[in-house]
Amino acid sequence: MKVIITDQCMGDRNCNELCPEVFKYDEDQLKSTIRVDPIPDHLKDKVRQAAAECGAEAIIIEE
Repeated sequence: MKVIITDQCMGDRNCNELCPEVFKYDEDQLKSTIRVDPIPDHLKDKVRQAAAECGAEAIIIEE
């Protein structure tokens, strides 16, 4: 699994709170970024949840 955060990210940090092992907030860009690539198997469900809950629909998952 690979994850991309688009420019539509609003920086609400929900994904960072839900799965800090994968997402981190970039203070300079004011949006979330990805810490690890590819996503470890044990975190895939959390990443899917973060994508589903993203209000801006800024998290794209490539299986």
